[in-house]
Amino acid sequence: MENRLKALQAMAEEGLRSYFTRDGEQKLLYDAMRYSLLAGGKRIRPVLTLEFCRVCGGNMEKALPMACGIEMLHTYSLIHDDLPCMDNDELRRGKPTNHVVYGECTAVLAGDALQASAFDTLLSADLPAEAVLKAAKELTHAAGPEGICGGQILDMEGEGKALSIEQVNNIHRLKTAAMIKAACRIGVIAGGGNDTQLEAAEKYADSIGLTFQIRDDILDITSTTETMGKTVGKDASSGKNTYAALLGIPECERIIAEETEKARAAIMDAFEEPDFLCWLADKLAGRKY
Repeated sequence: MENRLKALQAMAEEGLRSYFTRDGEQKLLYDAMRYSLLAGGKRIRPVLTLEFCRVCGGNMEKALPMACGIEMLHTYSLIHDDLPCMDNDELRRGKPTNHVVYGECTAVLAGDALQASAFDTLLSADLPAEAVLKAAKELTHAAGPEGICGGQILDMEGEGKALSIEQVNNIHRLKTAAMIKAACRIGVIAGGGNDTQLEAAEKYADSIGLTFQIRDDILDITSTTETMGKTVGKDASSGKNTYAALLGIPECERIIAEETEKARAAIMDAFEEPDFLCWLADKLAGRKY
């Protein structure tokens, strides 16, 4: 399973490296875009797209532009999240953040350009027009007020306030889980999957999206900056409401185990070869960075 994960990550990485290589007057912008896009990371979202495509009987090579587009959108969100006007982070994936290297203006533009390029890249996929259109619609939902932008504004408004667990759930349903859900559903669409498979992929994504965020909150307390590749302890210092702070680590671990089992159950009967996706849910639940 580890070898399969590495193969899917390598496939995504190779695809991403083929973009924004042009020289010319906008070279600074392309360089800034590639800096963050190729800075490393787990590539979980493109992996999910490619694998869901495969288990639906689709062609992963044809789905690769869609997977790359999703990662471009994710990278744009990270660049903007790190800006001084938002989370004001200086470290991402073990490297200085985009605005630290290129300046705030260029970082904003690099994020903007990656968001636009995400849709351009997805729409270039050599797949039936109806599937491409459906996939693009999924990405618009994940990108906008019902996705990462909506989650970010709620997260910022919640800083320094006492939020309920329902409010925290809503923040991360939009900010974290929406992109994971889009990655899974787009994979099913690219693979020609049916409505039952789309629903199963969405349930799987909702559960692993929640566990991903809860694990992040725990690691922000228990891990180190060197291990995580980003500054730890910022949630508490920024007055953010986190699962770990609201529920405590033991309860968080219980929810992670419960949601991981729900993720596995969601896909068992919908796909003929769910083993890797089940294994991946377990791996994400127990990740150390």
